Order: sequence, then C-alpha cells, then structure tokens
Amino acid sequence: MRIVRPREFKRTTGGFVATDAALEPQAGLGRAWTSVRRVLIGRRLATAEEHSEHVSKKIGLAIFASDNISSSAYATEEAMRILALAGIGAVAALTLPLTVAIVVVLAIVVLSYVQVIKAYPSGGGSYVVAKENLGVIAGLIAASALLVDYFLTVAVSVAAGVAAITSAVPGLHDTRVLISIALVAFLTVGNLRGIREAGLIFAAPTYLYVLSVLGLLAVGLWRVASGSIPEPVQPLQAFAPEGLQPLTLLLVLRAFASGSVALTGTEAVSNGVQAFKEPPERNASIVLVTMGSLFATLFIVISYLATTIGITPDASETETVLSLLARSLVGTSWYFYLVQATTAVILILAANTAFNGFPRLASIMATDRFMPRQFAQRGDRLAFSTGIVALAIVSSLLILVYDASVTNLIPLYTVGVFIAFTLSQAGMVRRWFGLRSRGWVVSAAINALGAVATGVVAIVVGISKFELGAWMVVAIIPVLVAMLYGINRHYRVVGDRLLISATAPITLQPSLPRVIVPISRIDRASLRALSIAKGLGGDTYAVHISFDAEGARAFKKRWAQVVGDAIPLESIISPYRALLPPLLRYLDAIDHSEPGRPIIVVLAEFVPRHWWETLLHNQTALLLKLRLFGRRNTSVLDVPYHLDDAGDDDDRRP
Repeated sequence: MRIVRPREFKRTTGGFVATDAALEPQAGLGRAWTSVRRVLIGRRLATAEEHSEHVSKKIGLAIFASDNISSSAYATEEAMRILALAGIGAVAALTLPLTVAIVVVLAIVVLSYVQVIKAYPSGGGSYVVAKENLGVIAGLIAASALLVDYFLTVAVSVAAGVAAITSAVPGLHDTRVLISIALVAFLTVGNLRGIREAGLIFAAPTYLYVLSVLGLLAVGLWRVASGSIPEPVQPLQAFAPEGLQPLTLLLVLRAFASGSVALTGTEAVSNGVQAFKEPPERNASIVLVTMGSLFATLFIVISYLATTIGITPDASETETVLSLLARSLVGTSWYFYLVQATTAVILILAANTAFNGFPRLASIMATDRFMPRQFAQRGDRLAFSTGIVALAIVSSLLILVYDASVTNLIPLYTVGVFIAFTLSQAGMVRRWFGLRSRGWVVSAAINALGAVATGVVAIVVGISKFELGAWMVVAIIPVLVAMLYGINRHYRVVGDRLLISATAPITLQPSLPRVIVPISRIDRASLRALSIAKGLGGDTYAVHISFDAEGARAFKKRWAQVVGDAIPLESIISPYRALLPPLLRYLDAIDHSEPGRPIIVVLAEFVPRHWWETLLHNQTALLLKLRLFGRRNTSVLDVPYHLDDAGDDDDRRP
C-alpha cells in the first residue's frame, strides 16, 4: 500500500526522506508566508548541504573580525573623551601611550586565543575552556559575561554606525533610534539567510572600509612627514575649559578602560572555528592574527594623527573624531564622504560578529542543557534562527532604552568580555599543567600572561566604570548564572524522570481509558467526534452542560432521537451559565471515583473556511484544551471538522 506521495517523500534504505515539497503549506496564509520568507531568507538548505556553508579566510575575516576592526573607528575617540575631562593637554599627551598599551594587551589576547583554537578546534571559546578546566560555575560565568557582551556589541556597533551617518548628515540625529532599530532588523534578515550568504553580503563593505581608511591614513602620514600638517577642524561643541577635573590615576584608568573597547570581538573567532573550511583551526588562527594586525595598524595611526594634528572630540557627539580627522586631511571632498559611508557601514556590520557569535555560543550551551533547547535547532538556512532573533530583540531594546547613544552604552561594554578573557586564559593554563605535552611550558606561559593582562584590565574596567553603569553588568552576571544553572537542573530532573534504564524490550500493558465527549449541540461535527470516541474502546460518555432544567430536558429528547442509547449522555445544569468549571469538576469527580484511570477528552472543533471567520465563532474547544493541557492523567483528542467534509456519509450514527 502506498502511504506517501513520491513528490513529497522519497523511499531509501533508511526509511522515507521528506522533500522540500513535504514542508510546503497546502494553501492560505501558510503558503503566502512561505513565499515571503523564501524571498527574504532564501530556499531551504538540507542538512547534507552544511559543508557548503563553511567560509574561506577572506569571507571569515569579514564575518568574525568586523567587530574588532570596526572598533578602530571609535576606540581612539572613547579614550579621548575621558582624557578631555582633564583638558586638551591630557588628550595630546596621553592618547597615543594609552593606545600602545591597549595594542600590547590585544597582542597578548590574540596569541592566547591562537592557543585556544588549537586546543579546542570544535569551538566554544571561553565557555568551553572555563567549564572543562575550571568547573561548571566558571564556565557559566564566562558564558554569561559573553552573552551580555554580545547584546551590547550589537547595540554599540549599530549606534556607532548611525553616529557616523549623522556626522555627515546632522539632520538625521533626532531619528537615530529609529534608524538603528531598522538596521538591526536588516542584519537579522541577512543572518537568517545563513553564514555564507551573510558573509557574501557583508564582505565587500568590510574590505572597502579598511582600504578607504588606510588611504586616508596614508595621506595623513605623508602630510606629517612632508611638514604640511593641516589645521585641525574644530568640533561643533568643544569641552568647556571650566570645571575640568584633575588628571588623576583613576581618570587615566577610565580612559584606558574606554579605549579597551578595541579588544571586543576577539573572542568570536574562537567561538566559530567550525564555520571555516578545512582545515578549520588553521584558517581560524590566520583570520585571528590578521584581524589583530589590521586593527592595531588602524588604531595606532588614527591616534597618532589625531594627536599630531590636534583633533579634539566633540562634546555634543554630533561628529566623530574620525570624521574630524578626515575633514582635516581631505576636506569635504568625495573621499571624505567615502570614508564616512564605509565607516558607517562597517560599524553597523560589526554587529554581524555578534550575530554569528551569540547563536553559536547559545547552541553549544543548549546542547549542554544550560539554555533552552530551541537555541540548538537550526533554521531553514542552517542558521541558529532562535539565537539570531533573540539577539535582535534584546539589542533593539538596549538601543531604545539608551537612546542609541554610544557614550551611554560604552560604560556597560567590555566589562563582560574581559571577565570571559581572564577565565578562558586561566583555564588554558590549568589545561597545560594537566597535559604537560610537548611545548606545554611555552603555551602555559603565553596563556598565563594573557590571564594576568586581561585580569588586570577587567579590574581596571570594572572599577573605573562601576558608577557609570558597569555595576549593572556585574550585578546581572550572577543572575544569569543562576538562571542558566536552573535551566540545566530542570533538564536533569526531567531527563532522570523520563529515562528508560531497561536493556531488554518492555512489555506494554493496555490501559482502558474513560472517554469523555463534551457536547454543546448535536450536529455533524459532534457526531464525528462521537464516532471516533466510540472507536477508542473503554467507557465512552457524552457530557452536555445546560443553563437550566428545561434546556437539559430538550437536549436529552433530541439525543434520544438522533443518537439513542449508543453512547450514554450525562447532563449537567449550570445555573450561573459557566461552561468550563462544571466540566472540570466533573473530571475531578471521575478521578476521585476511579483513581489512576486515564481519561481521554474528545473535542469536536469546527474549522471555518477562512481564518477571519474564526472571529465569528467562540473558542470554547481551544480554551478547554488550554485548561486541560496541564491536568494530570488526562489526554485530549481534538477532532477538527471542516465544511468541505460535509456529506451524506456523516449521517451515520456512532
């Protein structure tokens, strides 16, 4: 007997394989939504096509390094903004030394993560390293810190990109929140199309930014070397000389902490090793080193030129330091607008790093049962769709709450990432001491240096930014750890209860149920439900709820004429016109009289031809299903009846 259609299912030695046609809705809104989704996201990809989604080093650099490289557009400015509180002299004297110090830390982190990639080529980054070497709690702390940081990465990157746009077009400044949320939606759709297509979409802007800024910096270095240093363009609103703060160690540490946004995104490559083509660990390591080198070059030269020319930050946040530098070097020429456009795009696309890192980390944690299982599932395009959508929603809320202000969001940023860095490197040190493989001393030394460096930075960032908002990140991490641990505990309890430990086949014992069919009126839909209930076996009863005795008598008379004694009818009079409570109490009475006996409630449900016609009918069956869902020892069998099903054959009696 043919039980499937060949167009929808293909028979193989392992069983039937569902084709793309088997997943298509037959008609209505489902088919319309599928068409829209296919236009936005693309065709479905089979699991066997996963290898085609792996990316090369060139595409991988654009996907995983855009966050780190794009930080060069605002890292110098964030350090300058803090130093400007002590005066322009502090900006000129300390910006470049702080930049060099941050780059040194970056180099240590990059070398440390090369070790992580070699040791854990399956990906997972700080979470996996900390959990396997320092324990579950350490792993959850690292994961929580990274999850928070990924949310902030999207919010900060998009807000910074919109700031670059409003620097060139100040009239858009008041609409920056709306523009930012729209851009998050665009990134969401792009990433739902899959990692390879997202890379193809976002690769060109990344490389165009690097080339355009390198060209701008080359012009700046040539003018400095030739002695034709331009006059600096003045910001719209300079920092007021009155009310300046003294240049204290804490202020310098705050500037260092703000500039340390430069290190964000370094983690992403180690999280996504398996996204690269063969050999994945080698390609990921090359991308990581290339990323660090490109960023260090851009960061140092931007800081050098800005301080040499005399650029000062704009107190009103209307124009960025990079924009002021570009106008000082090339005026408002086409090249200025090219730099601004590519900067805006790369800053927006920097959020793409989080759109790749967060879903992958969430999927690994979901596999370990520390996050809801939905995060481990792949969508139509082999992307972790649940993680992508969740990231978009939370980051959009952050943009809305903080008014898309980079300065307001920055204090929350980087705290979590340095906590994760430190735990990861400390875990690697313990791993090397445990393995003691060839060359372990050098590897342990590199990771120990990384742990110390990032640990110091984490403390500096935490203290210097604590009152400015970092306390919220520090406070939420323990809450997230408790929540993740609670999720895992739930899955462990459920798993233990559902686990079957028998090694031999189990004999299934038949269980005779009590079948209840709630009946509101006698029609074709109810007759079909009664027929199906009768075929289930067990004791079958119909239950009718009337609002008065006269109605109950009329219904019994009609029942005797149509159904007869094929199925017993029990009538309940509800003088207060309630339907669900009396029926639920009736089921409770059955449980009390026959403890442990399963109950099956068979519901007749009329289905209109069109979705909007549903509004014209009450949803009693739906409400009853919702009420019975959590009831012990009770199963619900829904019997839908469509108008197209009407026919003479439905006149048969149960």
